[in-house]
Amino acid sequence: MGSIDATELASEKKPNPGKATILAIGKAFPHQLVMQEYLVDGYFKTTNCDDPELKQKLTRLCKTTTVKTRYVVMSEEILTKYPELAIEGGSTVKQRLDICNDAVTEMAVEASRSCIKNWGHSVSDITHLVYVSSSEARLPGGDLFLAKGLGLSPETHRVLLYFVGCSGGVAGLRVAKDIAENNPGSRVLLATSETTIIGFKPPSKDRPYDLVGVALFGDGAGAMIIGSDPDPVSEKPLFELHTAIQNFLPDTEKTIDGRLTESGINFTLSRELPQIIEDNVESFCKKLIGKAGLAHKDYNQMFWAVHPGGPAILNRMEKRLSLSPEKLSPSRRALMDYGNASSNSIVYVLEYMLEESRKSRNMNGSENEWGLILAFGPGVTFEGIVARNLDV
Repeated sequence: MGSIDATELASEKKPNPGKATILAIGKAFPHQLVMQEYLVDGYFKTTNCDDPELKQKLTRLCKTTTVKTRYVVMSEEILTKYPELAIEGGSTVKQRLDICNDAVTEMAVEASRSCIKNWGHSVSDITHLVYVSSSEARLPGGDLFLAKGLGLSPETHRVLLYFVGCSGGVAGLRVAKDIAENNPGSRVLLATSETTIIGFKPPSKDRPYDLVGVALFGDGAGAMIIGSDPDPVSEKPLFELHTAIQNFLPDTEKTIDGRLTESGINFTLSRELPQIIEDNVESFCKKLIGKAGLAHKDYNQMFWAVHPGGPAILNRMEKRLSLSPEKLSPSRRALMDYGNASSNSIVYVLEYMLEESRKSRNMNGSENEWGLILAFGPGVTFEGIVARNLDV
């Protein structure tokens, strides 16, 4: 990757030749809207649990996550058809996958159609598909079912990223960027889709982390079109993806641990995760912006599109990097409105980033052109992209 020269820094926000750009964004959600204030009573009623200690703990967690609303696939109809999902210890992985496989495809198709509509081009113009999910498992994979649902050409080149977790959205962007820049004229559809049904379980004192998931995670899908050298007449670039890197932290494999079992996915999340991210995020950001030739940039003169893994992670990042409170506003808004939606979240954050950027430009005529897109996932893996806001 080359450095950025002075003429580029003084650009009129035109995309650099050959660099991948995000050309459109779309999203979709299941029909069940969960208000956080009603979640505790509903969850304990649904699972036929009457443990006051666990109920009190979940009540506390629901307040600390800062989540206000979320969308979920789980419904009364599903539990009526599959009551065993709310029973401890049952062998239900087949039932869960039957529900999840259909649900993630439906949401991914809807998000992709919305994105393609916003792009303004035909589905036949898509040459590549990158599909990301940690909520399904089947062969052939969800990429094929999404391609079929959209009516993509059989010649579409597909890439499937399974079980990448919360870093999956940015990992997908990195892969889409590489494809777009190495295949001139290509247009890549990146689609992410997640549902928590794969890990839905009744409360248990033996699995305290389950309550964190109940209080924090949400369902949905996201989509983006990525391509280089956008058509100046028919395409409107939103972000340029200038430089991307990935790092994993050795000996942190157990920090975020997920296992597919007969009763669904069992997750454990170390309490040290926010501290691990705080200890390593600054060096990662310095490496990323240095590789892009932006080492002189003030962090508060950049925009920050950060996956909202939880309020503790955002708070520690803000403190370690001395960020102004408004810098992580898009991430906090996405967390508040949708919960942690795993790989989808970065799509929702970027949409809020555009909204806030337009408001800032209209109010005071200023905005941050350069910024970082970041996510953290199992490994512990850091994904980062130096990006330019091209929205005008």
